[in-house]
Amino acid sequence: MIHVTERDEVAVITIARPEKLNALTNAMRTDLAAAVREHGKSARGIVVTGTGRAFSAGEDLYEAVGKSLVTEVETFHDMTRAVLETRVPVVAAVNGLAVGGAAEWTLCFDSRIGTEAAGYFWPENHLGLSISNASSYLLPRLVGARALRLVLDSTRMTAEQAHAMGLLDELVAAEALLDAAVARVRHWTAPGTATATHLALLRPPLEEVERAFGAETAAAVEVEESGLAQAGMSRFVNRT
Repeated sequence: MIHVTERDEVAVITIARPEKLNALTNAMRTDLAAAVREHGKSARGIVVTGTGRAFSAGEDLYEAVGKSLVTEVETFHDMTRAVLETRVPVVAAVNGLAVGGAAEWTLCFDSRIGTEAAGYFWPENHLGLSISNASSYLLPRLVGARALRLVLDSTRMTAEQAHAMGLLDELVAAEALLDAAVARVRHWTAPGTATATHLALLRPPLEEVERAFGAETAAAVEVEESGLAQAGMSRFVNRT
């Protein structure tokens, strides 16, 4: 369900579970973190995209019902940690809707390029869940005070809205998406560039991200122990 190909010395990681809108199981999240770590050592850069109508529907709530929310959240955290530990550019090619933890994961990427079909959706608040991926730190870093409303409103944004807010850096035609993402990586890693140095200088500091992880894990404990999380996931999987 995670495919990796090479395109012009760039690793393209594709989330390939279109029949479930690329919803991420625990195993898939572990595989994504591992793929980023592996190919971050050998490729010029990494592009992550989805298949079908979605970039990813985020956490597979059907799998998560009855399981520890803390364990689920921590696998998302490790996906973000893997990206920020690389020394190469990581670009999201957002082909469709990015939801919840998947949307949050892209916030740590060095660039997010989308198509008109792209979108962002943070449903956690109205499901009784808590946000993850250090998005409590990364989302305000990108959009400022608007982050609070995006989360509390469980906002679903179009590609145009996400672009206007700075969540998407560029909009391109669907057929040009992967070419644009790969070209971005290659431009940033042309011979003679000091990209690895500048990634280390300009990416979110890992110590701040780890602090956010700790706060978000504590938040996951809170909503889990209150019963909000399991009730919300049950409502979702049993909806008619």
